Amino acid sequence: MSYADTPAGPGISPGGLDDALLKVLFAQSAVGLLVLDPQLRLVRTNSLVEGVDLGEYIGLRFTEAFRLDDPDGSEQLLKRVLAGEGPVRDHLVRGRLRRIPGDRIFLVSAYRLDGPGDTALGLLSAVIDVTERERARARESALAAVRDAVGGSLDVAAICRAFIDALVPGFADLAVIEVVDEVLRGADPPVGPLPPDTPLRRAASGRCEAVERDEAIRGHPVGGTRRLPPRTPYALAVADLRARLVPLTAETPWLDADPDGSRALAETGAHTLIVVPLTLRGAVLGLLSLYRCGAAEPFDEEDVSLAGTAATRAALAIDNARRYEREHVIASTVQRRLLPQAERHQAAVETAHVLLPGRDSGCWFDTIALSGARTALVVGGVAGEGLQSAIAMGQLRTVIQALAGLDLEPEEVLARLKETADRLAHERAALPPSDYLQAEPLRAGCVYGVYDPFTRTCTVARAGHPAPLIVGPDGRAVPLDVPEGAGLFDTDGALFAPATVTLEEGSVLAFCSAELLADERAEERITRTLAHPGRSLQQLGDDIVYALPDDTRSAGAALLLARTGTVSEHRVATWDLAQDRTTPATARLLVRDRLQGWGLDEDTVDSTELIVSELVTNAVRYGTPPLRLRLLLDTTLTCEVHDGSTASPHLRHARTVDEGGRGLFIVSSLAAHWGARHGPDGKVLWTEQDLPHGGTQ
Repeated sequence: MSYADTPAGPGISPGGLDDALLKVLFAQSAVGLLVLDPQLRLVRTNSLVEGVDLGEYIGLRFTEAFRLDDPDGSEQLLKRVLAGEGPVRDHLVRGRLRRIPGDRIFLVSAYRLDGPGDTALGLLSAVIDVTERERARARESALAAVRDAVGGSLDVAAICRAFIDALVPGFADLAVIEVVDEVLRGADPPVGPLPPDTPLRRAASGRCEAVERDEAIRGHPVGGTRRLPPRTPYALAVADLRARLVPLTAETPWLDADPDGSRALAETGAHTLIVVPLTLRGAVLGLLSLYRCGAAEPFDEEDVSLAGTAATRAALAIDNARRYEREHVIASTVQRRLLPQAERHQAAVETAHVLLPGRDSGCWFDTIALSGARTALVVGGVAGEGLQSAIAMGQLRTVIQALAGLDLEPEEVLARLKETADRLAHERAALPPSDYLQAEPLRAGCVYGVYDPFTRTCTVARAGHPAPLIVGPDGRAVPLDVPEGAGLFDTDGALFAPATVTLEEGSVLAFCSAELLADERAEERITRTLAHPGRSLQQLGDDIVYALPDDTRSAGAALLLARTGTVSEHRVATWDLAQDRTTPATARLLVRDRLQGWGLDEDTVDSTELIVSELVTNAVRYGTPPLRLRLLLDTTLTCEVHDGSTASPHLRHARTVDEGGRGLFIVSSLAAHWGARHGPDGKVLWTEQDLPHGGTQ
């Protein structure tokens, strides 16, 4: 039932009520009302827009009156309503009015007007100008996109790229963000005003599809630097640290100061510019330039306010990334200085390493020469980023070097290293509650192996770290089942079980940090790469890196490769000696003969004779059989005396009246290094002497 069928009440005719309703609707409605005939021409309208003579719209088609961006689509929509497919409610269309410049956004609803016999008399359309509402919504969406895009990364380039993507094309047709060149290297940003000759590097730019050119300013691609032309809005913005709304026309005076930029802006059709300095606490980090081009609505002051808020957000994210970059550079520098600076010569092992820079600044590697031509191979890592991880790494590496010099077994080295780690953890726990380090627990792992070229064995122990991978000279993987001990900073017990494997000469060992073995196919990939005996270790290390997933490279990792060998029989002399009083004299004769055969000078021969005499005398007097003497010639001269006793001698200073006790004191005076190491079948006293010319060939 229509309102015409409703009783009008006393004194009111139905026709009079219809006229009154129409008059009120068309005269006082806050909504634009239009009546269209079946050909979609305007036959009646109210005051749709204030200040517009509506008489000029009568007779025009709906799509002509509003000059819609998509006239065909809108016309088809209205025709479906005429055909009886139902009304259209709250449909957004974009267009322009004849007397009001700029794009407008309308919310359109359309209803069919039925006549007698269910014929279509036309349409009634309600039109609301929601331009300002939609612009405000677009600004809110752009600002929300900026909040979501920036802040999730610590890479300046990624932050700038995400920032531009959040603004284009929803807010601007063209956007460019430039950052002070030194800021990209982690330096403190300069305090404003920015000097005019400060180089800015273009960090990111973006354009909408309507803009034909890829770059906003020709000659300044992403990654390129420029100095701001004086007497331009760009230079003024970083001088007084204020955002600017700048109309762009062919008569804009400052364009003459930037001819390259003016040509590019003309090609893009840019008509308004917002330039905003990226500032934080009075310091200038860069510059943001936003453009609208072609038929897009010009920027207004509310857009300037939004651009300033967005720029502040970007500046904060860039500054956080800068601070991280600076700390990362410092941590990486500390890490590099604490690691071996060159490959060290080992008697019977060829080594090579690869250190991948990345977020992880706590990984380390080491090769340590031990007595008896043995070599310690170490890879470890302190989890985390930044300077504190690098410092903890340096502390652990220093401790493990000192422990290695004590000739301890691998499991003993890790047990004592864990004791040091426990002390470091207690020191961190004792920090004031306000210190952020107290809330960051330390985590670290280490694998420690010792290769003996005389027995061709490698003994390995590990603490919360992957076991090494071993490939034989024939290219086949050699199994090594090493029980995994607790991490160095774990609260579990400090018991570590070693594993020993016998290797053929030419086998390759790969000590990898955990990042290199993160994916399930990593072990297979690395062992397959190592199965090339003809390639150098450095080439093998490079090949392993080439095959890594990209995320491994960004995290950082360490790789230590070792190819096993043996000591040449021409550089080793071994004698089994009797447990007899005459043995020291026999040992002196054997040593003199061998050293002269090696061509060593007389001073070295004399001092070695004396060292061997004292060591053998000590073994005969206090040791037990079997007694063995070994000389090893390399860059140094090593003397080793083995006996079956486990008792260790102690260096002491003899008094004037003492008849003995000076043996080890004499040994320590003549040798550069000396010590004792223990094994299941006794102990070895050893000395190392520096040679005048670094050894013989």
